[in-house]
Amino acid sequence: MRLTTKGRYAVTAMLDLAVNAESGPICLADISQRQEISLSYLEQLFARLRRAQLVRSVRGPGGGYLLAMAPQDISVARVIDAVDESVDTTRCGGLSDCQQGDTCLTHHLWCELSAQIHGFLDGITLGQLAAKEEVKGIASRQRRRVDESDILASAP
Repeated sequence: MRLTTKGRYAVTAMLDLAVNAESGPICLADISQRQEISLSYLEQLFARLRRAQLVRSVRGPGGGYLLAMAPQDISVARVIDAVDESVDTTRCGGLSDCQQGDTCLTHHLWCELSAQIHGFLDGITLGQLAAKEEVKGIASRQRRRVDESDILASAP
């Protein structure tokens, strides 16, 4: 299985929105700082997430992004699919041309595994992840770290 940084970062950024939702709209710079993801990369991801209607933007002072629906209604698989990522475990990308243009002996096994992985990720929502105590603890630590670095940066 090959899930690239695009899919991982999209899920991470969306989970950041979910765990920080009480703060109102979240700017990408804050997500970038907390999750250590390039701001320009986040901008590309959020353009896709917006097109997939998973996030909505709020303009103006205090603006940023919000989840477009409740976190319990957004599956991890849906986020991955929105950024054109796949959880394909085949060598051929599911095209059945794995062995010099023909289907290889284990093609159907890997296709079934891909479907199982997608189904697993489709059964996990951002709401479920955000409710986990370990996720809450990590989010709290990330907010503290960013707050402390902001204080140090503004000190004379």
